[in-house]
Amino acid sequence: MISGFGQQALISIMSHLVFIALAWWALQALRFETLLRANHVFQARVLYVLLSIVIGSSVSNFFLDYLLWSQQLPLILQNITFFRCCI
Repeated sequence: MISGFGQQALISIMSHLVFIALAWWALQALRFETLLRANHVFQARVLYVLLSIVIGSSVSNFFLDYLLWSQQLPLILQNITFFRCCI
């Protein structure tokens, strides 16, 4: 049971890192430079990092929730079968 928590933690960390990197890559396609003031390079980079974390974490949480729910679906079917046997 404890090893399951370790595996789940590793999957969660990897998922978050992958989706944050993917969000960073996708944000590079936008031209934020036109929206930002001149000579505010550091602030623009911080904005990129924060937006990447927000978008990547949101997508990762959706992915992890979907994964968890898909693993729980067989349990629902087992409970329905159990209740039919008992009635």
